[in-house]
Amino acid sequence: MTVVAYVGLGSNLEDPTAQLARAVAELASLPNTTLLAQSAFYASRPVGPQDQPDFVNGAVQLSTELTPHHLLDHLQAIEQAHGRERLRHWGPRTLDLDLLLYGNDSIHDERLTVPHAELANRDFVLQPLLDLNPGLTLPDGRSIETLRQACPDNQLRLLPPKAGSH
Repeated sequence: MTVVAYVGLGSNLEDPTAQLARAVAELASLPNTTLLAQSAFYASRPVGPQDQPDFVNGAVQLSTELTPHHLLDHLQAIEQAHGRERLRHWGPRTLDLDLLLYGNDSIHDERLTVPHAELANRDFVLQPLLDLNPGLTLPDGRSIETLRQACPDNQLRLLPPKAGSH
């Protein structure tokens, strides 16, 4: 069965824009998966500790035959290949990949929560999702557009295309 999934991307270390661009290419090459669309990239203040660089965030829309947990395994492998270290909660990272939505499924187990638990509170997640699909709704029927309008401001700034590329 093919499902449309949305993955959030974030980085604030080691050329974040390049990290995200590489990750998008790696997501596009996942088995039994097609990259349908990629959002613009946005810069924003970090959530949590403020003694770290601003983040660059975006999202992709995938069509996949992978199960949600198999997709999660691939996301975590890509993070590891980018040198992801989990040293501090909400701390700096080379790459963060979050499975935001998986079809119309609601999943909550020891490894995975979909929709992502903090999705409604993150303008740097909601805006890229709106870029990809302005009519997108959560499994409970709430619209991403309505959530974005009510979301706290995290000083989101649209980055120009190919920002940071040489």
